[in-house]
Amino acid sequence: MKLTIILAPYDSGRRHEGFGKGPDALISGGLVETLTLDGHDVAVEEIGKIKGLDDREIATGFAVCKAVAEKVAESREQGRFPVVLSGNCLTTCGAVAGESADSIIWFDQHGDINTPETSTYGFLDGMALATALGLCWRPMANAIPGFRPVEAAKCMLVDARDLDPDEKLLLDSLPVIHAEMHEAADKVVALQQAGVRRTHLHIDLDVHDPDELQVNRYAEPGGPEPDAVREAATCMARSVPIVGLTLSAYDPAFDAKGDVPPAVGRLLVDFLAAMERI
Repeated sequence: MKLTIILAPYDSGRRHEGFGKGPDALISGGLVETLTLDGHDVAVEEIGKIKGLDDREIATGFAVCKAVAEKVAESREQGRFPVVLSGNCLTTCGAVAGESADSIIWFDQHGDINTPETSTYGFLDGMALATALGLCWRPMANAIPGFRPVEAAKCMLVDARDLDPDEKLLLDSLPVIHAEMHEAADKVVALQQAGVRRTHLHIDLDVHDPDELQVNRYAEPGGPEPDAVREAATCMARSVPIVGLTLSAYDPAFDAKGDVPPAVGRLLVDFLAAMERI
């Protein structure tokens, strides 16, 4: 398969800090070599430095989305499948826009479905899925080229074991499909019935059980093992028309043994193999 890996190395408005170190660490950990040995044609692109915003989290976060949307759209025009490696989950809004996706599958230990009205901490990345669904930050999101909010009924949230109280109330009021990892294969039928045509798969790597794969400081106990995440991702690839993938929230400072890059390589190899068998 022809792939473009797009690097968006930002965390909360800062480049190459925290989660922003994750994309480069995945590349230096052998991701391109793994995919190339598996027969894929891999190109790597970086969005470059976002200039003139002075590390303002909100403005920079949405500028990163804009840059990613443009790179993803270019990848599509070249007939290449886009894989975005990002620091922040918000960046997925740019990928969704660039792909003209009409649905989302969101693997995450968090719901990311807070809004400014429900958020206790005001963490922008905790509003990433809510932004993609058009629930908040509408003027900023609408400035992303090609952005259209995804209908809540065409969104599947997988795991989300760590929800704020008001965030849970909001989620319960929406027709979002909420599943545990082991239920994903069964519940994806609801997306099929919704008639989705272009689905984006987002995997926040802290969805994993940190006892099995520690990806950052925020990972909570519990959650699925890497094999279960990989199996669920391949099931999604076989079940709905996936048009792009984001992987986010890896901070190599919390991966002392370097376990995450090879695990991501195995995940992508199996996921892409499932797509090619369709």
